Amino acid sequence: MSVEQAPVQRADFDQVMVPNYAPAAFIPVRGAGSRVWDQAGRELIDFAGGIAVNVLGHAHPALVGALTEQANKLWHVSNVFTNEPALRLAHKLVDATFADRAFFCNSGAEANEAAFKLARRVAHDRFGPEKHEIIATVNSFHGRTLFTVSVGGQPKYSDGFGPKITGISHVPYNDLEALKAQISDKTCAVVIEPIQGESGVVPADVAYLQGARELCDKHNALLIFDEVQTGVGRTGELFAYMHYGVTPDILSSAKSLGGGFPIGAMLTTEALAKHLTVGTHGTTYGGNPLACAVASAVLDVVNTPEVLAGVKAKHQKFKARLEQIGEKYGLFTQVRGVGLLIGCVLSEAWKGKAKDVFNAAEKEGLMVLQAGPDVVRFAPSLVIDDADIDEGLDRFERAAAKLTQG
Repeated sequence: MSVEQAPVQRADFDQVMVPNYAPAAFIPVRGAGSRVWDQAGRELIDFAGGIAVNVLGHAHPALVGALTEQANKLWHVSNVFTNEPALRLAHKLVDATFADRAFFCNSGAEANEAAFKLARRVAHDRFGPEKHEIIATVNSFHGRTLFTVSVGGQPKYSDGFGPKITGISHVPYNDLEALKAQISDKTCAVVIEPIQGESGVVPADVAYLQGARELCDKHNALLIFDEVQTGVGRTGELFAYMHYGVTPDILSSAKSLGGGFPIGAMLTTEALAKHLTVGTHGTTYGGNPLACAVASAVLDVVNTPEVLAGVKAKHQKFKARLEQIGEKYGLFTQVRGVGLLIGCVLSEAWKGKAKDVFNAAEKEGLMVLQAGPDVVRFAPSLVIDDADIDEGLDRFERAAAKLTQG
């Protein structure tokens, strides 16, 4: 039996929540596929995907089924015991990637935290405490824990929280010479997003990732790919490293992995994994049966030739129409990205106004994202219907028209 819930509205946020977010004026209450309905019953098309999370849209029957089935069996036992869904998921990830071992946690930040700690532990065990330096890129984003936000190359997120973790440096993205100048035998890891997500959907050059791989090998450093935003089909390959043909030593995944259920994973080789011996790292909820059952169902759907080929086809559909809209209204100069992670770079006249585009789209019944103030980001469901793409882009064009013809 359902208990009568107390009514809540957007104004309640400002009364009871810590003010570190500024959510939109409406509250989504229900979703199906790539459509969402708010409290007033208004329907919106979802091109945001929960920030590249809802890889199969909303209320996908395979995920609802997996979660419901597991919810009736076992929710939590902790890592004092193991559980069947975690082992099944680990097998699937190992079988589908370069990795031999998986570590499960609850978020992308935790997956990166584990990746960075593993890299430092490996270097410590093999070469001693001097080899602990981490090189990341300017404008990168790796999470909000103190370690991951220190590795991230955006000081606005890490300033003002006391002393930062030391031994971290930042070099410009896609600049191999800068990396070459910075790397040394003290470097334990180089951390790269194959496509920089939060700072504007900037894809890496193949030569850059290949060069980073060679430099890491030369200096006995580990190459870490942060695939929190790019992983699990987003680029049209299961992971972006496959799209580039460059294999990392450690890979972090989250977001799309759970299709909306919180889960993260760090994937690595057997030789590296053995450095995290019993007791060196842990998480109470990581690898819980609910999350692992859902993630397993996500992989079963996403890791198929049909869905991955569909992502590439849908990319072309988005790109062609977005370029047309950008040109027609003088709104953006470039449409970049891979698969269904797409960024529209705003033109000079609209620089800094991504939030205005977000608001205009919402008024037309469309959910989009920003990636910094100068880029409008799209990260829809990987299985979004072509009809929803067309209708959503029609709405986006209406928003562009109203905004530019104001």
